[in-house]
Amino acid sequence: MFFDLNINGSSLDDNLKIAIEASKYGWEHINFSYDQNDFKQAQEFKNELSQDLAEIINFDYTLEIKSNNINEIRKITRKFRNRASCISVIGGDLKVNRAVLENVQIDVLSRPYLRRYDSGLNHVLAKEALKNNVAVELCFKDVLKSYLAPRSKVISNFKDIYALYRKFDFPLILSSRAESVFDIRTTHDFIAFFAQTGLTTSEIEKSFLSARNILEFNKNRDKMILTGVRRVDDEA
Repeated sequence: MFFDLNINGSSLDDNLKIAIEASKYGWEHINFSYDQNDFKQAQEFKNELSQDLAEIINFDYTLEIKSNNINEIRKITRKFRNRASCISVIGGDLKVNRAVLENVQIDVLSRPYLRRYDSGLNHVLAKEALKNNVAVELCFKDVLKSYLAPRSKVISNFKDIYALYRKFDFPLILSSRAESVFDIRTTHDFIAFFAQTGLTTSEIEKSFLSARNILEFNKNRDKMILTGVRRVDDEA
């Protein structure tokens, strides 16, 4: 299945338009992203959106935390952990990158390269991502909306992350971070783009599987005793 866990969430009408367009372009599941200030309000029209999209596309919400304060990130994560199908933190600050990858309650470190000259990852952080099963997210929009030297730098950072990914095999997810119907691309074009940056087809397919695994894991997170050990209700 084709999963995109980071489409910029907006109003009911705008979400509906983007979701319909994404469905036409081959996407099977999308998550609308809201920051900690807008997430609760977005929940108010989630049921209505679900009814409108019932026969069109699967969707859910991602909480995308925007903060450089480590303690605030931890506090927000604890507050929303059981309300969000996915919790993502925007990276870029090296202290944030490290704290996120060390936190098993967080699902995704998004854009660790943001506003940096390097990728924002190294061997130590890659090991933490693998150990704590925190995915690293690369966003298509960061290339789509940049030009010349900045675009070249983003692609270079992608390739540096690919090298670490191949060595340490931490979860890697790819998303559009689309903000409107004009940012949506077909699944074929999406795959072709990331293939051009250096990923193999199997690696791209694995990224979609990693996205699905995040959603599946969080459905049962409250029953998890240890990683890989889930509490089963006694049916007797």
